[in-house]
Amino acid sequence: MRCPEAADAPPLTWLYVPGDRPDTVAKALRCGADVVVVDLEDAVAGDRKEYALRATAELLADAAPGGGCGPPVHVRVNALDGPLAETEIRTLAGLPGLAGLRLPKVQGPADVHRATVWAGDGGGSERLALYALLESALGIEHAFAIATAHPALRGLALGEADLRAELGVRDEAGLAWPRSRAVVAARAAGLAPPAQSVHPDVRDTDGLARSCAQGRDLGFWGRAAIHPRQLPVIEAAYLPSAAEIEAAQEVVGAAGAGALALPDGRFVDAAVVAGARRVLALARAVRRG
Repeated sequence: MRCPEAADAPPLTWLYVPGDRPDTVAKALRCGADVVVVDLEDAVAGDRKEYALRATAELLADAAPGGGCGPPVHVRVNALDGPLAETEIRTLAGLPGLAGLRLPKVQGPADVHRATVWAGDGGGSERLALYALLESALGIEHAFAIATAHPALRGLALGEADLRAELGVRDEAGLAWPRSRAVVAARAAGLAPPAQSVHPDVRDTDGLARSCAQGRDLGFWGRAAIHPRQLPVIEAAYLPSAAEIEAAQEVVGAAGAGALALPDGRFVDAAVVAGARRVLALARAVRRG
């Protein structure tokens, strides 16, 4: 787990865990993820939803779930247009251990506003971080409006399984535009870069590593995971390598000396220097974490 207070190092790993399995949640809180996401939606069968909510509320009644040094805990509630989300948000919003809510299948700004009203009634609207999951064509079309819908909205993410199904996408290339749309909308709204959607095959670590490298190239930061074994793969793919740190040091050193170009001919401008400083700030944050 990295230093969570570092402004230049937003959460890198988001570990999903079923809300109806308290023992598994307790283990997840000790496995090194930057954020643990207790899932009340897809990971919980219909006849277990009520129990999952009760177990999650019991966990979050403690201001430090799992111990004082554990990661922040977020909860993914059920669909906002369904019968469960309002009760879930009102029940959880005022609890001291809840750090954020992940809102599935957000279609537009009205969904975000509805969630903030329910959270306000629970006493948690001012401190909660909300994250909108874009899982439909309409959600993608409204990405920037969603990203700017409310100050409590801290980030976007894609729900790619639902999005694939709706769009009829059969190849990774078909998701290139929705992925870039989410990245651009988040950054245009002044939010952190979105995290990648989950890689569903927990045994396919090589495929996960390749996919993370592609996501990093597209502008994503970090990734949601469904098993602890995926965490080190995500971290290795996204954290700066020794070569990247060395290159960043060279750029910052040249800028400090007033140079306009590096020995290899690359031009050093303000944007290049800013990027290099972000790499070094992240490397420092990792060492502190």
